[in-house]
Parts: sequence; C-alpha cells; structure tokens
Amino acid sequence: MLHAVKCTVVEAGAQTTVQDATGRCGYWDVGVPPSGAFDDFTFALVNAAVGNADTAAGLECVVRGPVLSFDEDTLVCVGGGVTEATVDGRPIASGEVVRVRAGATLDVGPVDGPGMRGYVAVQGGFDVPRVLGSRATFILGGFGGVEGRPVVSGDVLPLGRRENQAAPGSVASLLPELAHQWELRVIPGPHGAPEHLTDEGVQSLFAADWRVDHRADRTGVRLVGPMPGWARTDGGEAGLHPSNVHDSAYPVGGIMLSGDTPVIVGKDGPSLGGFVVPAAVIGADLWKVGQLRPGDTVRLVPVTPAHAEVAAAERRDLLDAARGLTDRRPHTVAVEGAPDDEQPADTVRPPALADRPADGHHPAYTIRRSGDRHLLVEAGPASLELTIRVWIHLLAEALREAGPAGVLEVVEGVRSVLVKVDDAVLPLPALAGRLVELAAGLPDPAAVVLDVREATLPMAFDHPEAHEAMRRYQSVNPTAPWSPDNVEFIRRVNDLPERDDVFGVVTAATYLVVGLGDVYLGAPVAVPIDPRHRLVTTKYNPARTWTPQNAVGIGGIYLCIYGMEGPGGYQLVGRTVPVWRLIAEDPTRDPKPWLLRQFDRIRFVPVSAEELAAQRAEIKAGVRDLDVKPATFSVAEVAALEEEASEEIALVRAHRRAAFDAERERWVS
Repeated sequence: MLHAVKCTVVEAGAQTTVQDATGRCGYWDVGVPPSGAFDDFTFALVNAAVGNADTAAGLECVVRGPVLSFDEDTLVCVGGGVTEATVDGRPIASGEVVRVRAGATLDVGPVDGPGMRGYVAVQGGFDVPRVLGSRATFILGGFGGVEGRPVVSGDVLPLGRRENQAAPGSVASLLPELAHQWELRVIPGPHGAPEHLTDEGVQSLFAADWRVDHRADRTGVRLVGPMPGWARTDGGEAGLHPSNVHDSAYPVGGIMLSGDTPVIVGKDGPSLGGFVVPAAVIGADLWKVGQLRPGDTVRLVPVTPAHAEVAAAERRDLLDAARGLTDRRPHTVAVEGAPDDEQPADTVRPPALADRPADGHHPAYTIRRSGDRHLLVEAGPASLELTIRVWIHLLAEALREAGPAGVLEVVEGVRSVLVKVDDAVLPLPALAGRLVELAAGLPDPAAVVLDVREATLPMAFDHPEAHEAMRRYQSVNPTAPWSPDNVEFIRRVNDLPERDDVFGVVTAATYLVVGLGDVYLGAPVAVPIDPRHRLVTTKYNPARTWTPQNAVGIGGIYLCIYGMEGPGGYQLVGRTVPVWRLIAEDPTRDPKPWLLRQFDRIRFVPVSAEELAAQRAEIKAGVRDLDVKPATFSVAEVAALEEEASEEIALVRAHRRAAFDAERERWVS
C-alpha cells in the first residue's frame, strides 16, 4: 500500500475551508448549492500550476491564511489575495510553484486586500471524502471538506496520489489582477422593464457605483446604492413589495433584488426564491464576485451575449495554457461572429429566445437568458395557477428524460424552469429550440394525475427560536411593519380577528409542495390547495441574516420550511422537524437526503416545543422518519373544490386583498 502524504494544520487562520474548482453539480433543484472555490478562476490556475487534475481539492482562506507543514517534500502554489506568503520565513510569489521540504512551514499570511480570498494548491490535492460528488465544504449545510467545517489547528489532512500528474509550471503571468474598484460584466434580465422596473430604473442600475456591503459572504454579496426604480407597487400574490415574484430559481451570479437591496448570489447561495433578477454576471467574471471586499466599489456593465461568448472562450484558452495544453502566455482568441469592442451594449435585456402564445392546453411562455449559462422559461400569467405549475413540472421532466448533452441543472419554480448548461457544449439558442420542441409534445396538465405522498408534520407554533430571529431583526429594521411580531403582522394584513387565528388557518390547510430548495437543502415552498387557506403576506425587506433551522414562514401566499440555519425573508410562525437528513448509506432507506418531494401534500399537527425537540432529535438521528402515506394530486381536484366554494373563495380573496392594500398604505405613509 502506498504511503499517503499528510499535511498538518499548524494554525488554521480565520476561516480556511477545503474547496474544489467546480463543486457539486445536479442538486440545485433540491437546494444544494454548488459550493467550491468562490474565485474558481484563480483556484483552477494554481491547481494546474502544481500539476493537479481539475477535480483536485485545495484550500480557500479569508482574512488570515493557515500555517501548514508536510511530512514529505511537496509542491505548492498560492494565489488570490495572498501577498505575504512565506516558507520558513522566506517570501514566495503568487503563481510560482515552490517545493516545501518535509518539516518546513508554509505560512500563507494575511489576506488583507486587494481581494477577499486566498488559495493554496498542493500537489495531489487534499484527499478528503466526497459528499454528493464533491470535496467542497458547505459550512451552512455541515458537509463536505473536513466534517463540513473550516479546518482547525491540529487537523491532519491526507493528500492525494501524485503519480501521473501534469508537469508543474508558473502561472504568475496568468493570474488575474485584483483591485478595490471593479467592473462586473452582466447580461440584463431575465426580469426587467416594463414588467418589474422602469426604463429609468434599469438604466440607473447600470449607471450606479455600488459599494460592497459588510454583509458579504459565500451565500451572497450585498450591494449598497440607489433605490431601484420599480414599475409596480407590489408583487401581488407573491408579496407586498414590488421585488416579490412567484418563486423562481436563481443562477449563481444572478443579481436578485432582495427588497430594495441588490444581492449577487454566491457559490453557497440559495437556488430558489421569490425575488426579481434584473441581471446576471457572465461566467467569465464570476471569479471577481469571490474577490469583492466590503467597501470595494462595483460598476455593473451590461454586455451582449456575443461579448460573453468571447469572454468565455478567452477564459478557456487561459486555463488551457495553465494546464500546459498551450504555451503559458495570455492569448487572444477569435470567436465567429464576435462583436465589435467599440459597439456599446444596450441596457435593455436581450430579446427572448422563444415567445409562444397560449395554444389549446399549452400556456403562453417565454424563454430568456439568465446570464450566459442559464435559460429561464416562464409560463402563464404572473399569478399562481396550479395548471401552469403542473405544465412546468411536465416540461422539466421531459427535459430530464431527453437528457441533451450539456444540460447540468434543471430547477423547477412555481411558474418557471431554470436550466444551466455547459456553454462550451450546448449553446443557449440550441437549448431553447429543444425546449420548444418538448413543450409542443406535453400532455394536457389538467388531465394528469400525479402519484405523490401526504406528509403529516408536527408544528410548534410561536417557537422560541422563531421569536429569537424576530428579536435579532429589530436591530436591522426596527420600524418594519412585521416587527416585533411576525404573527401579529400576518393577522393584521389578513384582517383576522385574533392572533391565534393565524395558527388555526395553517393547521386547517393542506399544503401542496410546489418547489424544493427554497432556502436550501430540500426546503419546500408550498401553497394551500384550498384558496380559502391562502394567507397573504410579504417578505422581509431587507432579508434576515439569521433564521433557525426548520423554521416555518409565510411569504406572499406561500409557506416555506427552512432546510437549515441561514438568511431568510418569510414571516415566521413556528418550527417543525428536519426536511433534510444526510446519514450514512443504508440499503433499507431511501438514499435521498431530502425528505419531501415535488407535489407532496403537507398537513401540520400542533405540538409543544418540548415534544418537537424530541421528534427533531429522532429524525436527525435516523431512528424516526416523516409520517407519510401514498396520495395523488390533480388539477381537476382543485377545480372541483373551487367550483363548489366559488362564492366563498371570492369573498375571502376580496377581503384579504382589501386588508393587504390597507397595510401597504400604512407602510407607505
């Protein structure tokens, strides 16, 4: 047996994690972010410098890098914001390959700018276990890397095998330049004027010099600047604020407007949410998002898809040079149909790749770019129509079954599908054409019966942890209409007589899961099947920075169970059991860690906080499962209910809309 080289963490640094270049792929639809190196370009370069394969894992650090030693001679390369690295006190240069002798000490040093993150590549890579296909650390989820956490002093990390590697070589000339003033090239859309923003609002988005907020991390980078120029007063059923939309998937690098705050979705960001996305950072510039430092300034520069294609080809060429496939000098590549650099890009989003009217049982739909590596299909009107939701599901399933080469992720929203591609394999226009073909062959969603499950979940209303989240938020926005009590706000905005009536409606409802991964890790977004149970509220503006794991909240007409601790914007009503459980492989169990599925039906049973704690522990330990039984769902079921109670439903909707409008007027005044 070959002896494994080991790396000892002498000092851990501020937050050092094991990451790889690409992270996890294929789990965005259940709320598992890709993770991986935030500045994946620099990471790939230093990894190639020591001869590693693209899949090898390295270290990412912030503020203060680690101090490492090795039990055998080892090649290392550092990059990113690392400028003062030393080996036994002797300075080493970023991008240069250095042999660290056995027993010598590599001190990565401070990461104090420009740039936010530093990287360490080691010959052979760090041989930690793969979880869901990747060694990348996802701290919020508690998995990947070293036990799902940053490294700590005293950790001993095994290195991978070092035979049959590529020849090492300097990448110093290829490393990108870091700064405090940044330009991020973006493609406008998929959302924009005139539906969500005014023309002036779109132009101001790209004219502003944005400042990076101190609340910038791997989940997302908040930007501080002018108020968005909204074209509407609210989000309708999706929420009180004009930023609210029916839940739709985000691309990494998508710039969502969380209330009035732009947030660039990061490598550990949420896959699904209910906010407008007026632009997305192009793939070639995503590395820059990982180097944005609080206080830096950012200009969002709109470019055309042709510009993005050129930039992507240039990046692939540089990485080929780093891997030794070409000589290690910067290249300029030619792309057929490349744009004239002097031609200014329009702030208007590119034309839709497909725009089809309603036809028979097929709804109207559009297909737009969401950046240069994603397509967003949006169907029907901007309201909840369960017939549309089933059509979306059928389209997503048809694409998964067709399995065209280059499709990496397929994520269902309430009235949308987001598809991620390998842009070197599958051009977005070609994918749009294939989706149009698949859509034409879908069955009538009104005639489809889905085999699902009904899950009965315990709910501790007014859970202390939910109130702790409300309490913490008061330091962020003490005058918000939902402060200090979210439940009282829900009661008021729905004009219910008593506060406990909110809990009564939630208990009486049967919820239908219409999305997974809304705030991570299999977290369901669900809507009451009976319209009379659809409480209307809005999301926080700005969002909370902390939410307890498995808190239950309502935003718009939707209910969400938070899959893990983290940020969030739904109004909290209580807490339930885990909906995600990553346990060791067991042939007697369903191997999927997400415990709920699309179109599952959910009922809640009130329990005390103490009873909930016991059930939570049992499910987390794997000695108890969710209480589920087989069921079905069909649009025809809902249609029959709505016909039978049409007058009462109309009265309830009108009453709640009036209360909603009155609350909005109080808020504005």
